[in-house]
Amino acid sequence: MPFLKLPGVHLPHRKSTAGMAEVRMETPASVTLPMSMHIGTPATPVVKAGDRVAIGQVIGAATGPVSVPIHSSVSGTVKKVDAIRMPGGALTPAVVIESDGENRVFEGIRPPEVNDFASFIAAVRDSGSVGLGGAGFPTAVKLNVRDRSALRALIINAAECEPYITSDTRTMVEHTDDLFEGIGLLKKWLAPPRIVIGVERNKAEAIARLRPRCAEAGIELRVLPAVYPQGAEKVLIYHTIGAVVPEGKLPVDVGAVVLNCTTAAFLAHYFRTGMPLVERCITVDGGAVREPKNLVVPVGCAAQDVFDAAGGFLVEPAKVLYGGPMMGTALSDLQMPVLKNTNALLALTAVEAKLPPETACIRCGRCINHCPLHLSPVDIARALKSGNVEAMEAAKAQLCMECGCCSYGCPAGKRLVQQNKLAKAQVRQYLAKKREEADRS
Repeated sequence: MPFLKLPGVHLPHRKSTAGMAEVRMETPASVTLPMSMHIGTPATPVVKAGDRVAIGQVIGAATGPVSVPIHSSVSGTVKKVDAIRMPGGALTPAVVIESDGENRVFEGIRPPEVNDFASFIAAVRDSGSVGLGGAGFPTAVKLNVRDRSALRALIINAAECEPYITSDTRTMVEHTDDLFEGIGLLKKWLAPPRIVIGVERNKAEAIARLRPRCAEAGIELRVLPAVYPQGAEKVLIYHTIGAVVPEGKLPVDVGAVVLNCTTAAFLAHYFRTGMPLVERCITVDGGAVREPKNLVVPVGCAAQDVFDAAGGFLVEPAKVLYGGPMMGTALSDLQMPVLKNTNALLALTAVEAKLPPETACIRCGRCINHCPLHLSPVDIARALKSGNVEAMEAAKAQLCMECGCCSYGCPAGKRLVQQNKLAKAQVRQYLAKKREEADRS
């Protein structure tokens, strides 16, 4: 499929840690494990203050169909079960565990027994797996395809298109065997007619590792232009198999299942060892970080502990982010924990975090040209300003994936992505109210 002029933006890559091997941080004094580290219903705590726990032990049970269990990432004693406020503003229960430094593994850890598709999905759910590229969608829900005969392709997302982040790159380079073992599991139970790995061309070392293994396994390797947001699910589907996900539909509706490469590698490790998702590799970078690196950290450790393991700060950071500078979430407190779907912690200097001043819109259309979904942020902004929710819906505000391309490309410095988020929230409330009125009538 030829590549024409692509929507999106060309970003400075800033992947200075791409060649840095993973380093394991020391066990922290305590961890805080929120019950909501995934899209969907939060888990329910099943421990109380004073309980002794070990690594891999369930401390939060999955609740409802879109949920995953939470496991202890250290051995020690439950200090308290409390509520913490997440960066998005929501309160969620959390289990605080004081580590005993012994790193005892829970005695019930063993590889799962899988005999059919149902037991495969159950095992994936029990692993606590979520999308490790940042989305946090429960993996078992994504893989539980009702009509597997309709699948066109399994797409492994190895694009890693945000600046700074290189944790997926280290998976491809250091855990190549796990990645292909995980793909083998998915091939066995999903039986897709095609398997495609999509990777941006700026990852030469990873591509060199993937190419011979793909040729050996009959897997398609698609080396894609390094254009952000190449790793966005709908964008990747189009650029790998040429399918367009219609409005209101999911990837599975066009026969695609998209899974992050680190998620696939984790599944292999879990099915081999039985150890659930209790740690992950994250990129620690930004101009304020003294020693940028890729750190393997326990889920739930405080951001401050992670930065301390990277040598601390050169200067006081002006902004700290979960994830990358385009779609990352700002932290208000360095005691906030690393989540399952945290692929990076960035500490940016005042210069790096400075936003351009806002000036008048010049109607240049760059926001429209850069949008991967061909939305018109200027129309959404106009409707938001006037309070016209129907116009926001007509402008398809709810389709915005908040990638930030419009804001990045705007010469007037307009906060377009923030306006889109506000518009989406108003459209959601508007549609929910319409449904309630329809139910009553």
